[in-house]
Amino acid sequence: SCSARVEKALRKTPGVLNAEVNPASEQALVRFDPAQAQPSALQAAIERAGYGVVIDEITLAITGMTCASCSARVEKALRKTPGVLSAEVNLASEQALVRYVPGMVDRAELVKAVEQAGYGVITPATTTGETEDVEARARAHEMALRRRRLLVGVVFGLPLFILSMARDFGLIAPWLIGEGAAMVAAMAGSAMNEIMHMVAARDDLLNWLFLALATPVQFYAGRDFYRYAWRALRMRTATMDTLIALGSSAAYFYSLAILLSGAPGHVYFETAAMIITLILVGKYLEARAKSQTSAAIKALIGLQPKTARVLRGGKEVDVPLNEVRVGEMVIVRPGEKIPVDGVIIAGESTVDESMLTGESLPVEKRVGDPVFGATINRSGSFQMRATRIGKDSALAQIVRLVQEAQGSKAPVQALVDRIAAIFVPVVIVIATLTFIGWLWAGVGLTQALIFAVAVLVIACPCALGLATPTAIMVGTGAGAAHGILIRNAEALERAASLQMVVFDKTGTITYGRPEVTDVVVVAQPILVQHSAVELSADAALLQLAAAAESRREHPLGVA
Repeated sequence: SCSARVEKALRKTPGVLNAEVNPASEQALVRFDPAQAQPSALQAAIERAGYGVVIDEITLAITGMTCASCSARVEKALRKTPGVLSAEVNLASEQALVRYVPGMVDRAELVKAVEQAGYGVITPATTTGETEDVEARARAHEMALRRRRLLVGVVFGLPLFILSMARDFGLIAPWLIGEGAAMVAAMAGSAMNEIMHMVAARDDLLNWLFLALATPVQFYAGRDFYRYAWRALRMRTATMDTLIALGSSAAYFYSLAILLSGAPGHVYFETAAMIITLILVGKYLEARAKSQTSAAIKALIGLQPKTARVLRGGKEVDVPLNEVRVGEMVIVRPGEKIPVDGVIIAGESTVDESMLTGESLPVEKRVGDPVFGATINRSGSFQMRATRIGKDSALAQIVRLVQEAQGSKAPVQALVDRIAAIFVPVVIVIATLTFIGWLWAGVGLTQALIFAVAVLVIACPCALGLATPTAIMVGTGAGAAHGILIRNAEALERAASLQMVVFDKTGTITYGRPEVTDVVVVAQPILVQHSAVELSADAALLQLAAAAESRREHPLGVA
């Protein structure tokens, strides 16, 4: 009856052609029209019938995304892959969270779908820490590349802008551009007259200098804009890079045509160069922000020790953390961080678990009690059996929770994504209409082109696509740094309207360390050796207590 119920629920779903459920293998074979039904709809139908679907999830680090149109395209490519139930791509963190049905699709197929969409995926490492290192190296490489391109943009673009503005405002000496050459020649005599006529005949000398300064900016500093715009064109779509490439190219090649043809008109090389340079400044700041917002995750991973002391062949051996195997005996000494999750099999101690629970007082641990990686062993030594390592450990789950929260989307982001999907094509249409309209109004080709370029450049959707995900990354990262774990972006968005917060107990709201808050003297302390400085009763009592606790390992002794 269960299988019949599931079959009935699936067959009632629009787009499903046939459904067969095998109760022995607990699998359903569904034939459906992808144009009418999606795997997520099939999952919803099964859950409405009172059953569940085995789901797995994977996080992919995506490269090559530059705007909200890119993230929307990656999402679309992943969702079209058979077996994928949902896909959420976060532009700010450059990660895709994919939920899929195991057995129907694997990581290689997901990577292939992303690559066919024109983007890349960073190859993962074996552990959480190593994966973060791989992504950190990728970000460092990106930062270095952006820094080089920005440097070229500033070194060539800034002088170009200053010279161009100086000429436009008449601040450059007339002989440089040929204006007033006749007046200077008349004052200098006949020989100088011939020279100045030659200078006047070459009044485009400064324009050639502008071309020399603008070309490295256009084709080296702005290389990525052309590369990504061409990739988008091959995919029959348009992105922010399309707008930048169109806007800067229009100004550059129009100026080049004026210069080569000798036709009268103003050149706009500085416009093309400054468009690219200013966008590169924004890109560089964006890359810095991304690297800083991942500091919370790095700090969490940094809580874990790099090595573990294990028993192998009757000897204690220090091995890298990723070489520890489930079931191995691990030795932990006083003051050390516990390397992996496990169970104590010999010895007893007190363990500081404040990084997990928020409780400031260490917890007593005896044989049979569980211990967790990255917590601190305070007093005794003990032996433990490793039970969970790598991605299965409690710390890895916390890191994964923070990453998922940073990659999740707030409800308002759905509206932003819908707008961003059509934003770039609409902007290109508006810019084209602007050019045609002003040209028809009779302002001339130059002025109409300037107006069209302004529409293309000012309408870049960078802020539109980055504002919400960047805010989520910063918020969840700041929360994690202060011990607050936020499950998803929706919770963060709703937190803005909270009027009251209720905590289950006050013990978890602490600084994580004991402090002396009050001293009550019931009798005057007697000092064997009087201090050179006269002490009050409170200070003398504290001095005695500190001396007594200096050789002890009691949890309150650190106060």
